[in-house]
Amino acid sequence: MNAYFAAHALLPEGWARNVRFAIDTSGDFTSVTPDSTPGDAMPLTGFVVPGMPNAHSHAFQRSIAGRTERAGGSGDSFWTWREAMYAAVENIEPDAFEAVATDAYVAMLEAGYTHVCEFHYVHRAPGGAAYARPSELSDRIVAAASTAGIGLTLLPVLYRYADFGAAAPAPRQARFVLTFDEYAALWQTLRSAYAGDPKITLGAAPHSLRAVGRDDLRELERLVRTSAPARARAHGHGTAAPLHIHVSEQEREVAACRAAFGTTPVALLADTVVLDGRWCLVHATHATDDELATIAAAGAVVGLCPTTEANLGDGIFATAAFAARGGRFAIGSDSNATIDVAEELRWLEYAQRLTLRRRNVLQDAATLSVGRYLYDAALRGGAQASGRRIGALAPGFRADAVALELPPGTTAADGDALLDTAIFRSGAWRVRDVVAGGRIVVHDGRHLARTHD
Repeated sequence: MNAYFAAHALLPEGWARNVRFAIDTSGDFTSVTPDSTPGDAMPLTGFVVPGMPNAHSHAFQRSIAGRTERAGGSGDSFWTWREAMYAAVENIEPDAFEAVATDAYVAMLEAGYTHVCEFHYVHRAPGGAAYARPSELSDRIVAAASTAGIGLTLLPVLYRYADFGAAAPAPRQARFVLTFDEYAALWQTLRSAYAGDPKITLGAAPHSLRAVGRDDLRELERLVRTSAPARARAHGHGTAAPLHIHVSEQEREVAACRAAFGTTPVALLADTVVLDGRWCLVHATHATDDELATIAAAGAVVGLCPTTEANLGDGIFATAAFAARGGRFAIGSDSNATIDVAEELRWLEYAQRLTLRRRNVLQDAATLSVGRYLYDAALRGGAQASGRRIGALAPGFRADAVALELPPGTTAADGDALLDTAIFRSGAWRVRDVVAGGRIVVHDGRHLARTHD
């Protein structure tokens, strides 16, 4: 059993002093006791908050971070960026794939993410041949997460077509494409291999409405509906694995959906599957007001990735309007060009300020602090999207905690102002220690696996 001690920590009931955390061998909190003495517990320096779930990641895209910022000759968009991404993935081999993913996960932990939802769609070898072990690259994702020590929701992706209307995949998409039967076999293989691992949750991800048919969506939903491991059921996450999908990210996608089906993407999704709390709708950038109401009423999560959405020129999701309807959201690092919890949260708020031309948009009567509101909301949404009992410093939750350095000019007594300052003051988000699954993985801002600067 491990024990840690925080002089100041954010518990579900609010800020508390002198908190002792006891952790069992499975990596869950067994007791969280304020007004305690350290005893033999390891001290966590600064102030302690729950580890943030990363609701959307494509780890392999870390390999092109910063390498797509040169203008083309005929104007650039998401679609031209996608060609650069395809080129990068064409020849990457399993060892390099694992190394890139490990680097991304180490950086996530150093940034304060303690769990990642990996939207994993590279399944085949270069050229599109099947690996001798079809789970080869999924297993490499698991290995990378294990090496880094980050919690993992593995979301193997079903990717069948190039566009609406069952368009044939392009040659550069060959590494992504599986038939439904191949996908179902992969999913069952992964379920058998990892169902007993306390750090791993298995979900499923139809890539997008462009890349799968409506029958595929229904079949995939049936495949996972009652297949969650007993651990997830015991932790209150229902009887089905989490389901993630890219939706309404690009205006061209919305127009193509209207042309093919006479309706918008979220409306089409809701008409095809049972849209409920299992689903994480990634981006949903161009959702209509009616679609925002549909998502909120369903209890689904929207996975927002502000730095990637800005980098790719996607547009701005109507977070304020969605939140006003009771909508749930999470944050993710997506393309991993930026891996920074504070920057995602800051730009989530700033995008609303720029759109609405007012300040302090994302807050409510119970939480006037924008930093606290953003952090709490992203914790709740991220935990739901991950399908895990995470995101709180409380007994029965996985022991994920981040110790942040007190920003200059603040004290532990400042409470919510600590998060406001850490998120909105440049350079103030300074991670000192990170506990993931009950063990220290980052100390003094540096991941323990790093062997060089």
